[in-house]
Amino acid sequence: GFSLAQKPFGATYVWSSIIGALQTQVEVKKRRQNLKCYHDCFIGSDAVDVVFAHLLQNKYFGDVDISRAKIVRVCQALMDYKVFEAVSTRVFGKEKRSVFEDSSSSLYRFTNVSNQTDLDKDYQQCTPQRCEKTVFNLTPVKPESLEDLWKNLSLKPASTPQVNISESLSRRVINEVWQEQTIARLLQLVDLPLLDSLLEHRESKPQLPQPKKGAGYIITSNYLDREILKAFSDSQTDEWLSAAIDCLEYLPDPMVVDISRNLPDQPDKADAWKLLLFENIGRYYGQKKEPLLSHAPEIHSGIAELLVNGKMEQSLEAVQLYLKLLDSQTREEFRRLLYFMAVAAHHSELKLQQETDNRMVVKRMFSKAIINNKTLSRGKTDLLILFLVDHQRDVLKIPGSLHKMVSNKLVAMQKGQDPSNITGYTFCQKLDESEYRSNTEKTTKDELLSLLKAIDEDSKLSDKERKRLLGQFHSSNPSIFMQYFGDKVTNMCV
Repeated sequence: GFSLAQKPFGATYVWSSIIGALQTQVEVKKRRQNLKCYHDCFIGSDAVDVVFAHLLQNKYFGDVDISRAKIVRVCQALMDYKVFEAVSTRVFGKEKRSVFEDSSSSLYRFTNVSNQTDLDKDYQQCTPQRCEKTVFNLTPVKPESLEDLWKNLSLKPASTPQVNISESLSRRVINEVWQEQTIARLLQLVDLPLLDSLLEHRESKPQLPQPKKGAGYIITSNYLDREILKAFSDSQTDEWLSAAIDCLEYLPDPMVVDISRNLPDQPDKADAWKLLLFENIGRYYGQKKEPLLSHAPEIHSGIAELLVNGKMEQSLEAVQLYLKLLDSQTREEFRRLLYFMAVAAHHSELKLQQETDNRMVVKRMFSKAIINNKTLSRGKTDLLILFLVDHQRDVLKIPGSLHKMVSNKLVAMQKGQDPSNITGYTFCQKLDESEYRSNTEKTTKDELLSLLKAIDEDSKLSDKERKRLLGQFHSSNPSIFMQYFGDKVTNMCV
């Protein structure tokens, strides 16, 4: 009989469910940044995706449209109240900013991981009193502040909470719905027939170099030189160097050894360091046989066509959907490389090549490593690569439209409805008989007027031939003839 609209428990219940969903669904694992490992971390954009999906699936606010910007503010509130914190990147005594970033390069960690199991148990048997205890044990949050944030976001809790989706549907089913809806929306945007390559299962293959036992050179030299680069990275505050060293994890061991042993001796030669890193990373990816975005290459043409026609919003959403289909290892490698490309392309203080724009150098150096589609023209490939670089911060986010499609289908499946009837987006719309007849008549009339105009304005027709064709038209469609010529009809020889 509990209602979300009841105070003071309405906002508390929603907040507790958000925290429970975030701690149980976001991917927490060991992550590397600047060749340094951080345990039990998750990334900012993943947190936004989880909270976004949770609020939509449970319909705490009814059918109100929720923007991604509002979800970012919710995550900011969770971080302000110490539900999670930014992973410390202390450099020269300075801590990372306490502003939540909807980014795939920002790392966060729960402040009380040891209590996560207890929280999950409380959430599964959540009552207003339990919810209040759960939230306030984690952080000294006042119910008034929780309620105020929903008001500031123009969100009002609905009267009845929904059942948590994750409790009634298996992870396999949820993943299948995500893939199915992603493909459905993608095909609707790029207007292509169903592609078999999109449905192919791709096994996740580790992309990081794996040390080989018995190879002393790799085990000893590689380990020591990577430690040297790690120490070098920890001493830097430069975004350019940070992004470049992140990419070194995917380079083979001999290349890493060469890079570490050829770093300039003088610390004031930062540009020389950067050029060395750029050349080696470019050389490695220039030799890769398979591009990172090799899955479903037919989609490239559809996205490029959207870009050519100036449909930037649709292009960005199509790219986000396409990248959502990548396996996690490839997606992570692509994220790091694209981040480095964007930093190098827009860094005006360092010229990668004299008399050449940095964006063009980056595009030429890494184009084949990203997309090497022989069916796509050079111009469209370049356009697509530059679009990815310029929108690096957004391309790996999940669009809100997809969240809503998945949410609606999961709720319908949970209620026992036929999932085949829940398509999210429809490719055609049923018309009633009167509307069909009206559209048919209008289209026919427009085409006849176009034909009459072509006959009247065709300079290649002789007067005799034009008179004959106009006569035939008048005898079969006098009303259209009268509408086109108007007052001049009396002067027409038909």
